[in-house]
Amino acid sequence: MTTSTEHGRQHFLAELWDAVSLRTVSLIGGVLLLQFAFITSYVAAFHAPKPHEIRLGIVSRSEKISDQTADKMNAIDSHPFHAVTVADRDTAIQQIKSGELSAALVINVFGKTDTLLISSGSGASVATTVTKVMIHLEATQNRTVKVEDVVPLQSGDYYGLTGFYLCIGWIVGGYLMASLLGVSAGARPATPRRAYIRLSALVPYAIISGFGGAFIVDQALGALTDHFVALGLLGTLLVAAAASVTMAFQTMFGVVGIGIAVLVFVILGNPSAGGAYQTELLPPFWRFLSNALPTGAGTDTVRRIVYLDNHGITGHIIVISIWVIAGAVITVIASHLRQWLSVRKNKVDSPADVATVDRQ
Repeated sequence: MTTSTEHGRQHFLAELWDAVSLRTVSLIGGVLLLQFAFITSYVAAFHAPKPHEIRLGIVSRSEKISDQTADKMNAIDSHPFHAVTVADRDTAIQQIKSGELSAALVINVFGKTDTLLISSGSGASVATTVTKVMIHLEATQNRTVKVEDVVPLQSGDYYGLTGFYLCIGWIVGGYLMASLLGVSAGARPATPRRAYIRLSALVPYAIISGFGGAFIVDQALGALTDHFVALGLLGTLLVAAAASVTMAFQTMFGVVGIGIAVLVFVILGNPSAGGAYQTELLPPFWRFLSNALPTGAGTDTVRRIVYLDNHGITGHIIVISIWVIAGAVITVIASHLRQWLSVRKNKVDSPADVATVDRQ
C-alpha cells in the first residue's frame, strides 16, 4: 500500500522530471562546458604573454654592426625578435608605417645612446614590450635607448583597444541577430524559402550595424576618426560573417548551433584577436587562430585601416569574405537537405503529407 509520503515523493520526482528533462540537462551540461572553455581559453592566452619573433629592423652606418646585432637578436633562446638589417632610418620608418616592421633599432656608432622606433598604432602591447626588452638588452651593453613613436595612437584610442571592442560589438551583434531569428521562428529553417528569407534579412541589418558602429567610434565619440566609410564596410562584412555562420550552425544543429557560434566567435575568437595582446605575444595556438577567424582578421584590419594606410588588409578581407560565403552556402545546402530528408520521411510515413511539405 502506498503511503502519503511515498505518493508525495513520487509526485515530486514526476514534476522534477517533467520540469528538468534529459534535453534540458544536456543543454545545461553544454553551457557548463562552454563556461569552462571560456575560462581556459582566456586565461591560457593572456596569463603569461611572451614576445615571439617581433619584426625588428636594425639600422647602422656600419653594415657589419647591423648584421652582428641582428644575429645576436635572432640568437636569443626565446626568439623574442625576428631581426633584419635595414638600409637606413627613413627606410625603417617607411616599413614600420606599412606594417612590415613592428619596430627598429637605430644604432649610434658614435655614442652610447641608440634610438628605438616603435609603432603604438599598430600594436600598443607590442610597442611596450619591445621598449622594455630593448631597454634591458641595451643596459647589458652599457648603452641607453631613446624611444620615438613614429605611428602614435589617436588621442581617443587609449592603448589601441577601440578597434578590438568595435569588432567584438559587430561580431556579437551578428550572431545575436541570427540567434534571435532562430529562437523566434525555430532554430532550423523548415524550408529553403525560409533560409533565403533569413539570409536576405541579414543584409540590411549588417549594413546598419556596420555603419552604425563606425559612426559611434568616429563622429559620436571621436575614438577612431577619418575612416568612416572603410570601417563601415568592414563592419558590414564582419556582421554578415558572424550572422551567416551562426545561421549555418543553427540549420545543421538546431539550438546547439548557438553554442557552437559562441565557441567560435567568443571563446576562441576574442582571446586570439590581438586586442589586449597582439599576436606576437600570444601562445602558438591562439597566434595560429588569429588570422583565420573573423574577430582577429577584423581587429588587425581596423588597425591597418586607421594607422597603416590600408597596407596588408587584402588577406584579412578575403578570410572574412570566405566566412560570409561559407555560412550562406552551408545554410542553403543544409536547408535543402533537410527538406529532402523530410520529403523522404513523409513518403514512408504518410504519402499524403508530401503535398503539404512541398507547399511550405
